[in-house]
Amino acid sequence: MAYLNANIPVEYAQIKREYLYDLKKHHGEVEDCIIFGITAITGRAILWHAIMENGAIFYRLPISAFIQRGYKPEAVPSKRLDELELWNSFSYYPAVTTYDILEAQSGKYIGKDKKWHNGKYLFTIDFAHPEPNILDTDHSEIPHEHKCAHILALDDGNYAAQPNNRLIWNIPSFTVKDNIPDWKVQTNEWNVEDVSQWRTEDTDNFFYEIEEKKNESS
Repeated sequence: MAYLNANIPVEYAQIKREYLYDLKKHHGEVEDCIIFGITAITGRAILWHAIMENGAIFYRLPISAFIQRGYKPEAVPSKRLDELELWNSFSYYPAVTTYDILEAQSGKYIGKDKKWHNGKYLFTIDFAHPEPNILDTDHSEIPHEHKCAHILALDDGNYAAQPNNRLIWNIPSFTVKDNIPDWKVQTNEWNVEDVSQWRTEDTDNFFYEIEEKKNESS
């Protein structure tokens, strides 16, 4: 698992030039770029790294700084960062995965505007706290708080980062039902070694036996 920075599948995109000038000028202009990495800082939006055609790299921009290649900037609806990304990074330890079952599949997320927004899956960012010697002050491993971020190339030309509980995927050969789940948030911590009724035998046997612990109070 990466710390702070992580590689991502490269994305050929366009960057809004105002983000290269601290939002002070060049509004409405874009230039080609390649997005190649992210930064995860607890309590901040996922931040993206891009290289421009002049060879210069700009670090730590929000997902709202980019639109997809092939779109004219005036044709892409302007959306606030919090409309495109629902949650900040949950820790300094991001994991980037492209799930085979979702690769190149379409999906839709329900936005703050109560509308569905369609797009195509790119990859997933998840978070954890892998170092037990560092105080864990984040929420990445609390079952009912955990969120991942599925990265989408939206049909309107924007990009989005959305969690499982805002997304519905379309896999034509499998997702044949149209109902929205009424599931409840997961609160359990699943552990197979916290049961006090068993232990392994105290031998050097390779195929050791499992013993039921006797009630010492009897």
